[in-house]
Amino acid sequence: MSATQLQVHVIADSSGETAVRMARAAAAQFPHTLTTIVRHTRIKDAEHLLRVFDEITDARSGEEPVPVMILYTMVMDEMAAMVARYCDDKQIPCADLFSSTIRAFEKATGVHADAAPMRPVAVEADYFDRISAMEFAVRNDDGIMPTALAECDICLVGASRSGKTPLSLYLGYVGYKTVNVPLVPGIAPPEELFSIERWRIVGLTIDAERLLQIRTRRAKSMGGYGTADGGYADLAKIYDELDEVSRIQRSLGCPVIDTTGLALEEAAARVTDLVEERARKAGKRLRRPPGTMKLKP
Repeated sequence: MSATQLQVHVIADSSGETAVRMARAAAAQFPHTLTTIVRHTRIKDAEHLLRVFDEITDARSGEEPVPVMILYTMVMDEMAAMVARYCDDKQIPCADLFSSTIRAFEKATGVHADAAPMRPVAVEADYFDRISAMEFAVRNDDGIMPTALAECDICLVGASRSGKTPLSLYLGYVGYKTVNVPLVPGIAPPEELFSIERWRIVGLTIDAERLLQIRTRRAKSMGGYGTADGGYADLAKIYDELDEVSRIQRSLGCPVIDTTGLALEEAAARVTDLVEERARKAGKRLRRPPGTMKLKP
């Protein structure tokens, strides 16, 4: 299937970050569309907004016109109405990402919104906890500090390049203090790994051929030629390594997630679901980061 193109114009009276995130999330559902996001931010008045309309009109009528859509987050009703009228007149698909939320808040509280553009968003309650968790993940990448295992919420174990580091950092971003420990054949895991509660440990694995591709690129980026001493990027030895890693994971009694082709968010969800369920069976509880809530089934 040939790729189509789309320009998403974000119009906002502040940074536009909310609309950009929404655009990126939606664009991920259209993998065969080449999406370009164009920001028009800090729109202060009608004159500025009219200039934005001219830019969008020019983009649609150029030598190589591209389909466009508009996402907007405008606090002031008059400005939002201007965007809506422009889109209706030019027959441009659009979405108002802010007004309906404001109206819902007003209905729920019985209080009218201040409608103050550029008002900064307050720091979330869990902000500093998340920063601390991310710093913890960075400090404890690749099991650098085994003594920190006693402090972790979640411990990931697996072969080199099986996805431990990015997953640790993402879980840290969510707010979980995560440590990852590489399992290397011929090298005993740190003793501290066998001292922490087993329900905190989750193993990672990956398809051998996919791991070969990742390691080959890694070896080349480090100045090698696609192979490395000790079988780092040798398929036969990778199979042996994964067998040995699997044996260690079984000795730890941990569940194992295959990260091959698994999106980071999905992998993180599976990890937390597994740890929470295992903690519940052990009569324990995974610490939930402040500001988060999971609905009971």
